[in-house]
Amino acid sequence: MSDNRELVIVSLYPRDMNIYGDRGNVLALARRARSQGFEPRVVEVNPGDPLPEQIDIVLGGGGQDSGQGRVAEDLLLRADALRARADDGTPMLMICGLYQLFGHRFLTHDGAELTGIGVLDVETRGGDERMIGNIVVESDEFGEIIGFENHSGDTVLGPGSLPLGRVVSGAGNNPRDGVEGARTGNVIGSYLHGSLLPKNPAISDFLIGEAARRRYGSFEPVAGEDPTAARARAAAKSRPR
Repeated sequence: MSDNRELVIVSLYPRDMNIYGDRGNVLALARRARSQGFEPRVVEVNPGDPLPEQIDIVLGGGGQDSGQGRVAEDLLLRADALRARADDGTPMLMICGLYQLFGHRFLTHDGAELTGIGVLDVETRGGDERMIGNIVVESDEFGEIIGFENHSGDTVLGPGSLPLGRVVSGAGNNPRDGVEGARTGNVIGSYLHGSLLPKNPAISDFLIGEAARRRYGSFEPVAGEDPTAARARAAAKSRPR
């Protein structure tokens, strides 16, 4: 066991970027961290709030265009600090709206441009087609990833990011490329709600493991399979889009 060593989880903009229940990722990650022998401390950071000095994991969720507009300016003020932490290996998971803002830019459906912070090498345009429904993605690192997509953003990856995985069922980043999400170093972006982490403990363990190795030098997993997650995954896969 890890003697309840602390892990600081920053929940980025939960007041504005939580439209599809992405706070569930924070709850699931904290629960999984405890099962792995750590003591999670969740710090919510909304516009104007300071970042804590110690950051082990950063999570961000999705929001409407209005919510993105409210946080985009504040995010730019934190760009250097977040890019430095990403470059240093801090694990991060950004869902939907913050996935888009962690890219270079997001052109909304009505023509407004929101400048991103460029942690991920992606660009997004608001499209006419809404991509909605259960989605299954195959990842070399995480195996089968299951979630629920609900977005009209059309995201294209540049050479600086790899996809999170290949779409087995669903749309993903856009209707053409057959891939979902983006990955640069230990930073993951994805459109998968549902929430993502309760159904995909392998991704939770990746975030926890990278954080533990950075802060404490090692990670020895002690939690096994999660039967509740397995049932949720099976139920989601059985439902049509």
